[in-house]
Amino acid sequence: MKYPKEYLDEIKTRLKVSTVVSKTVSLKKRGKEFVGLSPFKNEKTPSFTVNDEKEFYHCFATSEHGNIFDFVMKIQNLKFGEAVKHLAQLAGMQPYMFSKQDEEREKKWKEYQSIFTQYVDFYHNELLKNEGYSIARDYLKNRSLTKEEVKKFKIGYIEKNPNFFEKLKNNYSEQTLVETGLFYLDEKKKIYVERFRGRLIFPINNISGQPIALGGRIIEKVDYLAKYINSPETNFFKKGSNLYNLNLARKLSNQIDHIYLVEGYMDVVGLSKNGIDNVVANLGTSLTDKQILTLNQFFDDIIICFDGDESGYKAALRAAENSIKELKPEKQISFLFLPDKEDPDSYINKNGKANFIDFTKQSKLSVHQFIFSHYKKQTENNPSSLAIFEKKLRSIASTIKDDFIKKYVLEYFLEKIAELTPHSNQNKKNFFVKRTKSLDATKKHFNESQSLTGVELKEFSLLYLLMNNLNLLQANIHLIENIKLFTEINKKIFELIIVKLKSAEQITIKDLELDDQLLEKINKFAPIKHILKNQADDDQKTIELLEDITRDLINYDLEFRIQELESKFSVDMSETTFNELKELKKKQNLN
Repeated sequence: MKYPKEYLDEIKTRLKVSTVVSKTVSLKKRGKEFVGLSPFKNEKTPSFTVNDEKEFYHCFATSEHGNIFDFVMKIQNLKFGEAVKHLAQLAGMQPYMFSKQDEEREKKWKEYQSIFTQYVDFYHNELLKNEGYSIARDYLKNRSLTKEEVKKFKIGYIEKNPNFFEKLKNNYSEQTLVETGLFYLDEKKKIYVERFRGRLIFPINNISGQPIALGGRIIEKVDYLAKYINSPETNFFKKGSNLYNLNLARKLSNQIDHIYLVEGYMDVVGLSKNGIDNVVANLGTSLTDKQILTLNQFFDDIIICFDGDESGYKAALRAAENSIKELKPEKQISFLFLPDKEDPDSYINKNGKANFIDFTKQSKLSVHQFIFSHYKKQTENNPSSLAIFEKKLRSIASTIKDDFIKKYVLEYFLEKIAELTPHSNQNKKNFFVKRTKSLDATKKHFNESQSLTGVELKEFSLLYLLMNNLNLLQANIHLIENIKLFTEINKKIFELIIVKLKSAEQITIKDLELDDQLLEKINKFAPIKHILKNQADDDQKTIELLEDITRDLINYDLEFRIQELESKFSVDMSETTFNELKELKKKQNLN
């Protein structure tokens, strides 16, 4: 049984050829293409090329040529069905199950696609050729749109009293036509009505370029009708899973690393008319995880640019709180706020492409900067308000899925909050004159601390805690004897302390006979010293701190081993490596 073309196209559009090939071949970017040594022949000079835009690879040494399915079949010696399963898993898709239901769905999809194609083509051609559509043409002319834009986006117009339903019902059942969302039954008149009558229509295509839904804009000033409407959700169209113009914009991902996300169809068309084609629009709903993940497949920086009014700002805030969850180390999400009462279409038409690009460079905010700035504006300078502020930011940071990004976003939030209360730990000026380090000493301390890694600082905290609680830990030696350190010198100090503690003799720091410079360095840079000062003589708190440090060091070890296995898996793609990786990640989540 054949796989549906829709399913295969979805895999191809989710996975760049270079993504699949790079798991086997070391590729280097060269212009629009990637090059590498042939996987089909031993060679010293690269003759193997990959073109993501054209979706193929070609080997000049052996004449091997094909798409991602061909590549996996040849490299891994798989049959076509096995290659499809492998790539579907890589693309994050469910395996395709062949059943009578699937056959029925495939049949319905072909009918659905045929109806939409006929519908879009008919009303697009009517707009271009029918002299009776002057009202729609005048509207487009007033919006500075030419025939070129109308053709590029296949814009159409549906008259107020259309009868295309009558033409289609000769070939399709009434139920099938209603299921497309293009028509609905008027219960009073007992007739089928075209949902988008009296509107300009903007075809919403799937990622492969096939029309699956419509956006419609009223062009007459009628207060009781919504300015924009979208197709209702159907079996083949989910608003939160699609983006307007993605089928065209994704083809630019080899040349451009960023994408503009705007609110409306006219914003997309207006930016495109002015030479900015790397733009998509969401479909009248809040930005979803699926839309962010889809854009991340193709672009490294998503620039969200909504209208410069109150509703645009509120939509941007919702988008920020939804999208920050999907932030990744190699990806960025930014926000661009236009002047009040401007939208991307109006702004670029007034100011031009060059100004719009310059405005983007100067004004865009990263997602975490925007979130901090928004909630800071709502905060008053009192303990209660600041506590609510911090609690909100911690809550937002906790939603981030990537642990590394979560850590650094939270650190950014907390550092910025600390800047709001710089004198909170200072006593009143009247009682004493605070002694401060000279600027040079401060710079020196900063530069020295910058040269230390995170794991070194964590190890310093462990050693500082041990050296200042020798008696407590001698009685609880089981808590520390299996801790693993990574830095050679710190490891030696730790082993020395363990040996001394196991001697059962009462010891002091002097008995450890540590190098004075090392001791000074630990005392100077151990972050935990500030916490211990406030928790002196509290054995329970000290043991809790020890457990926190131990957990962090275990996680450092897990992260290192996970990175090693991920590198190995990208090369060997073996099930054994994958299972090891899965187990380590499970331990990391438990920890």
